[in-house]
Amino acid sequence: MTEDRIKTRLLRRLGEAIHDFGMIADGDRIMVCLSGGKDSYTLLDLLLDVQQRAPVRFELLAVNLDQKQPGFPEHVLPAYLAGRGVRFRIVENDTYSIVKRIVPQGKTFCAVCSRLRRGILYNIAVEEGCSKIALGHHADDIITTFLLNLFFVGKLKAMPPILRSTDGRNTLIRPLAYCHEADIAEFAASKQFPIIPCDLCGSQSNLKRARINLLIGALEKEIPHIRGSMLNALGDAVPSHLLDHKLFDFKNLAPATGDIEAELDLAVGHTDRDLRPALVPIV
Repeated sequence: MTEDRIKTRLLRRLGEAIHDFGMIADGDRIMVCLSGGKDSYTLLDLLLDVQQRAPVRFELLAVNLDQKQPGFPEHVLPAYLAGRGVRFRIVENDTYSIVKRIVPQGKTFCAVCSRLRRGILYNIAVEEGCSKIALGHHADDIITTFLLNLFFVGKLKAMPPILRSTDGRNTLIRPLAYCHEADIAEFAASKQFPIIPCDLCGSQSNLKRARINLLIGALEKEIPHIRGSMLNALGDAVPSHLLDHKLFDFKNLAPATGDIEAELDLAVGHTDRDLRPALVPIV
């Protein structure tokens, strides 16, 4: 697929997510968290494009947290951002040493590392007067997080496309929520972004997230549209057909709160016809 075609597809999906969840408003100052990975580079590139054509005016500020990982190429991001004419700020904070010190041998770094990063970036957003914080999580991240919570935590919970922090100071947005990682990887390769690998998470082979991705990849061979189906499902919840009594009043059922015929069909195994629409891919 050509670079223009893949970018057009990514822009369409990003635009749909921004519209569906009201992510960007006129006058927003958006802090784009730039890690040096393919996802955040793609996010910044697409938002720069949208900024030129959107009916609303908004500012972008790229922010990178230099965690002082050994061998981190400090010159790469400033050179790239200056070359693109993007306003940026590099924040230096040695979270690397903290993570290495407090995480036991054999345990994963991600939870502690992300918590430290989040606190620092939240404060930087307030300092810079940013109304939104844009993160590079994509559709596959959302799907994987959902399955991690389902399998290991016992919660039906994913990554929300937009989220207000508990203290009300920050609003997180994930404009790539409808974009799949395969498209992002292809686009990043075509753009030849100067990728900076992570020596913390990238050095660990026993991550549960990696195991979930392998599972989805294996299932995809049998169910080609499984990623699109799962993403659709996350946006089409039916509380009356789950078990959460806080979301649905099972004790006081009103008429027409369910399709009895459909339930009987499912009970006797007449499910093939009902499942096919869920496998239509998101395009």
